[in-house]
Order: sequence, then C-alpha cells, then structure tokens
Amino acid sequence: MRAHHGISRRHVLGMAVAVGSLAMAGGVRSVWGQAAKRIEQLAPELDKIIAPSEPIQTLAEGFGGTLGPAEGPVWWKEGGYLLFSDIHNNRRMKYMPGHGVSVVQEPTNRANGLTRDLKGRLVACEHDSRRVTRQELDGSLTVIANNFQGRRLNRPNDVVVKSDGCYYFTDPNAGIVPEQWDLTFAGVYRVTPDLGTMSLLVDNFVQPNGLAFSPDERVLYINDSRRGHIRAFDLLPTGMLAKQTDRVFAELRGSEPGVPDGMKVDREGNVYCGGSGGIWILDPQGKKLGHIVHGASATTNLAFGGEDWKTLYFTSRTHLGAVNVKIPGLPVPTQKK
Repeated sequence: MRAHHGISRRHVLGMAVAVGSLAMAGGVRSVWGQAAKRIEQLAPELDKIIAPSEPIQTLAEGFGGTLGPAEGPVWWKEGGYLLFSDIHNNRRMKYMPGHGVSVVQEPTNRANGLTRDLKGRLVACEHDSRRVTRQELDGSLTVIANNFQGRRLNRPNDVVVKSDGCYYFTDPNAGIVPEQWDLTFAGVYRVTPDLGTMSLLVDNFVQPNGLAFSPDERVLYINDSRRGHIRAFDLLPTGMLAKQTDRVFAELRGSEPGVPDGMKVDREGNVYCGGSGGIWILDPQGKKLGHIVHGASATTNLAFGGEDWKTLYFTSRTHLGAVNVKIPGLPVPTQKK
C-alpha cells in the first residue's frame, strides 16, 4: 500500500517504492496525477454541491486483486477514522487522517460492503461465508442472514440500515453455479431489527449491487451493475417496496470503464454513484449534475465522512481516495426517527 502527500514529486516517488511500508497520507491533498483528475460540471446546480476546482486526493494504493477490490468504506465518527474492505487480501483496513493506513482485522471472510446499525455495531456482507453479520460491542459475531427459506444466499454485496433498525441488503449471483441447496436468483432483502423476519423485496435484477435511501426514506435506490443503471422504488409504510413505482432513475453506462456500484446520498437528496469514468452526481430527479473523474478504472464504493460529513471517500479496485464537498452526506449510523 502506498499513500501520497502534497509534497515534491521526487519525494512522493521515493516513498512509493519503499518496501513493505504502510503508506502515510495525513489527509493532505495529493499533487500526484492531479492533472489527469478533474470534476466535470454538467449543470449549474453543481456549484452548490462541489467546487469544480476542488482537488481529488489519492490517500493510499496497493489494495485488491483477482478475488476482489478495495470496497465498503464506512466512517467511524467517534474514532475519526474510515474502515474499508480489502477483499482480495481478506482483511479490513483503517484509514486515519494524519496517521495513514493500517490493518484492523484479518481474516474477514472476504467481507465486502460495510455499514453500522442504530447501536453503532459494524454490519458486514461476507463473501466466503455467504452471509451478513453484525459485530457486537464485545467483539462477537451475530448472523443477520445466511439463507432464505432454507437455501443459501449467493454472495451478499452491500447493506444499509433504515432508521427503524431494519437491514436491507443486496445478494447478486456473482457467477455462482447453484447447487440444490442454493438460491437460483439474485435478490434484495429486508431483515427486521429482531432478526425474526426476512423478506425478499425484489428478484428481477441481474446484478443488484449498491443501495441507498433518500433522506426521508421514502425512496430506495438500487443499482443493477450488469444493466448499467440505478432503479428507484417508493417504500410502503410496511418497509416493503411499492413495486408499481419501479423506475429507472439514471443510466450510467458509457465508453469509459466502470459500472454502477456503491452509492450514497447527501442531506439534500443528491445521489453519488460510481459509473462509467468515475463518480456521477445526480439530483433527486436523476439529472446528471457533475462527474468526478478520479483516474482509476472503476469506482467500487463511497462513504461520507469527516467531522462535518463533507468528505466523500471512495474506493476503486486498487486505491482509496477522497474529495471535499459542500453538502454533508447522510450520517452513519442512521439517526432514529
């Protein structure tokens, strides 16, 4: 792993070849490759969200591999640090501004998406064990879901928690050849806070991936990475989806690498999502306002963080980056309503 400082290019390159070191970032804006990075303004409304001249920081590199990329960032406000997954290397990483990157857990069952529940407990989608787990305050693990109606889940990918404490997660097929005790479809699920009821919300995605609520929790956005778009559903009072409201919120295909993957929403309802060429910023109606081109081949996930929730952290297949925004993101854990 390597992290970058806003210092001379010669010094940066020297650090980049230091053997075996965990790179120190210190939260200082990078000058490495900044010329290739840019924020494209597609509508005047972007000025209220992010400055087109805002530097795009590279914080650390050297993650990922054939078994999976850097993923699942989540900000831990009490500690002032970011947790994220290094799937291929089967470990959980911590980035602390001013201190750099370190390993906090190994192994993790090749965990992917991470979030926190209303009590602040870490929730993880585990690939190898094909389950969603919750880490209790004493360090023990509780299984939130590992099967549906007696059939094993495929490979849970991403998870969010609603203000009523319910867990919502995606379970793409991920190329698994089903055995007789496996599911035969990709699904999106809801689990009640007491873990007593698990409901299948929708099963007609090709590859459901990132998901996020609107600020008022009346809408659930879900990516379909294979189809290259975001779908949106209104929520019923029961927490289930009003399926007749199913619509395509935004198309994010393009000529550049990258598909809709991780997704987050700010307090004004603007949607941030990985897609072709970088990170797209959309208004609550799906209008494309801007495009953050960070130079990596794909954006895997996003998280708002910092003391004021105005730092947008993002992961790619191999690196961790960040950019400052003007509107705070929705905090994690979600605030109970």
